[in-house]
Amino acid sequence: MPDQHILIADDETDIREMLASLFEEEGFRVSQAKNGAEVLAEVKKSGNNLDLIMMDVRMPDMDGLTVLKQLKDGGNGNIPVLIMTAYGSSGVTIKAMQQGAEDFLTKPFDDPDAVVHKVNRIFEHQNLTKEVADLKSKLTADPGEKIIGNSGPMQEIYKQIGKVAGSDATVLISGETGTGKELIANVIHTTSRYSRGPLIKVNCAALPETLLESELFGHEMGAFTGAAKMRKGRFEMADKGSIFLDEVGEMTLSTQRKLLRVLQERMIDRLGGTIPIKIDVRVISATNRDLEQEIEAGKFRADLFFRLNVISIHMPALRDRKDDIPLLVEHFLDKHRYTQSSAPAHISREAMETLMDYDWPGNVRELENSIQRAVVDARGGTITSRNFMLSGKRERVNIGGSNAFYVDQIVNSRVKLEQAMSSFEKMLLMEALRQAADDEEAAAEILGITIRDMQQRMRRHR
Repeated sequence: MPDQHILIADDETDIREMLASLFEEEGFRVSQAKNGAEVLAEVKKSGNNLDLIMMDVRMPDMDGLTVLKQLKDGGNGNIPVLIMTAYGSSGVTIKAMQQGAEDFLTKPFDDPDAVVHKVNRIFEHQNLTKEVADLKSKLTADPGEKIIGNSGPMQEIYKQIGKVAGSDATVLISGETGTGKELIANVIHTTSRYSRGPLIKVNCAALPETLLESELFGHEMGAFTGAAKMRKGRFEMADKGSIFLDEVGEMTLSTQRKLLRVLQERMIDRLGGTIPIKIDVRVISATNRDLEQEIEAGKFRADLFFRLNVISIHMPALRDRKDDIPLLVEHFLDKHRYTQSSAPAHISREAMETLMDYDWPGNVRELENSIQRAVVDARGGTITSRNFMLSGKRERVNIGGSNAFYVDQIVNSRVKLEQAMSSFEKMLLMEALRQAADDEEAAAEILGITIRDMQQRMRRHR
């Protein structure tokens, strides 16, 4: 039942009484005022306990526009005001909306349900706004877990997270490598009813199929060679909490089938087990692949996709929210400057322009790594563009003793194709590792390969 407090202001007693009766039946607390002076007196008396003012725009002594202005001047402009008027499109009504009124109702009120619906919509909007503000506050509480961004795309992300927070539905987070999908998963968990339980994370690309199934679902003693004792899987460990399945698109079809059963029945079977185990887990997954294309290619189950994708959040690439780059740069400077014995005072305008012009294929992760390296390289001085080694500044690769990089030069140097491809692969591997600050798992994500493939290729070039 709602507990909001509504102030109804109208000089016509019949209208006040009718609306008061209507909203009291809906469970709202109601106060009444017959003119503008009484509105201001009630606001002063109730303070923060007043949630909505329903006010006739034309009242004796002090009209609705004057009350709106005095509310704003008195520091109470945050209280939503619903204007009531017999002239829905009048200039006065439009001016009231421009001065901060939330919405308007047209008299007479022929449909009481529509009146209640409009009020509920206002409260829903206010609640969502508060949830988003609370989320942004939580996101800035821990510098290591901070989501930075005020751009349009990020405002949409905050709204989506606000809607997800009150739901138990599965969430699929999509986006390129380095956009911050795991950070979003952390926030979804901490703002849900599962926040008192653990958040268990699994990188589905880091393990072969047999190990991944054991990791997810656990195994009984003797289930396979080396299974010397029973081991709980990640789903059991996440009971009453959340599980984050990163790179879920890397799962084999066999593992996908078993995951689908878990989502359908909310039960898991340990490998080698015979008794199903009931679990209560919020499932959050992430991918940098286009799973709909994977479905068309026969590599991902459509039924599993629909189960995982009940709510979808797409993290924008950094190149699509460049307005956030200055904020991100300042955040990463604050984060990393204190790890050095001396701190650079600031980043030069020319360096910031360089960062703004770059497309950031590695997204926010690449930006942070670049800032961290620049802090070290600047050695306490001002950071300039010379302190950045962005991949747009291509270095020549040494192939067969030459410094040829471009295709025509490679061909003219008579280097064998196999040798050229090997050298080019090594260059890509090294560049990915550079962008990922030597994190092999992150470098593999940048290149769109598995960590196993990454490690095998690195061994070939040692």
